[in-house]
Amino acid sequence: MNKTLTLLAAAGALFAAPAFAAAASAPVLARDLPNVPGMRMTAVTVSYAPGAASGSHHHAPHGFLIAYVLKGKIRSQVEGEPEKVYGPGESWTEGPGAHHVVSRNASDTESAEMLVVFVAPPDEPLTTPDAAPTPGRER
Repeated sequence: MNKTLTLLAAAGALFAAPAFAAAASAPVLARDLPNVPGMRMTAVTVSYAPGAASGSHHHAPHGFLIAYVLKGKIRSQVEGEPEKVYGPGESWTEGPGAHHVVSRNASDTESAEMLVVFVAPPDEPLTTPDAAPTPGRER
């Protein structure tokens, strides 16, 4: 698969599941890292409409990411860490296999946007939505 198709597939997989329907992503770039064999840098912008959210999800088991808020305010929480609201110019990182339990627009009236840069093996999914709970069963 050529790099453009790989990037589009990765960006599509990022928010393809119904749990991610409230967030829109757009590919920015995808490049193999010449100084780190077997790793690729992939960047996407993620946009949230007012009040929109992404479902909980895990990131690449052998990857790392940095999220940088471009516009608005984004509420985020990785499992085991406190929930925090980030504004324009603020960023955070997530380590390998991070369980992202909260990712949403902190505003019900204004949109929000962030740039997310992943460094991960090209054969690993960047984001895997958590399985929906079975009705009548607790998780």
